[in-house]
Amino acid sequence: MFPWIDGFQWSVGHIIFLSLFFAAVLIILSTFVSAIWRTARDFRTHRATEMCWRMNFAELPEAERHCRHELAGRLPFRLCNNAFECGRCPEYKSFAALPVKTPAKGVGINYSDKLLYHRGHTWVRPEKDGTLTIGLDELARHLIGRPDSVELPKRDSEIESNGVAWRMTKNGHEIRVCAPLDGTVVSTGGPEDEWYLRIRPRQPLDLGHLLRGAEVPGWLSRELDRLQLQLSAYETHPCLADGGILLPELMDAMPEADWDTVLESTFLET
Repeated sequence: MFPWIDGFQWSVGHIIFLSLFFAAVLIILSTFVSAIWRTARDFRTHRATEMCWRMNFAELPEAERHCRHELAGRLPFRLCNNAFECGRCPEYKSFAALPVKTPAKGVGINYSDKLLYHRGHTWVRPEKDGTLTIGLDELARHLIGRPDSVELPKRDSEIESNGVAWRMTKNGHEIRVCAPLDGTVVSTGGPEDEWYLRIRPRQPLDLGHLLRGAEVPGWLSRELDRLQLQLSAYETHPCLADGGILLPELMDAMPEADWDTVLESTFLET
């Protein structure tokens, strides 16, 4: 059926077959090349991380997708449908204008009104020179204690919002910390510094998706409830001390717990 085979003779049937065959091959090749080009374009334009995050967000359980306005008491109940990207929510401004019913602050975790918080349990602090400092919040630090190892990005490398900011290991578990926003790494710290990254944010800067003020204790209260449920089956002693204070070094204190599940929920991994 092909010209390079001995004994081949041209005919109308051969011409039709070869035309269809090579047309199909051309379509397959062009589709393959187009897919590679689109993938490369998405990586260049940072769309790949966004697409991956949106797929991961869709798999988050309902209990982890409560709207920030519910956390602040502005609404009795509302789930986020915008992957925590408040700037894309058409109702954000109208809900933000509602009065805040401040939740009780007795969550047993220190937090600061001067810091902004990402739901992946990092905090963000704007600096006077326009850079942003990023660290782990108190709940994450209580869970992990001191990590066994830390893998930080190199200076001048790029991090992408909801992608991996840095990696840690603790007791054989890998922890992928979610980046709270886009930017270029200008310096790195570590556990001993109580901060991990300092970045120059990508412009235009949008911090609207980060939690602040009255939203923070409401969010942390729900996170503590989740943690209590996840660890209850493995508790040899409570993970909260009297008064609702989270005990430190939980991964060391409760090595038998399902830490893969706890860490995935805490750091928004799926």
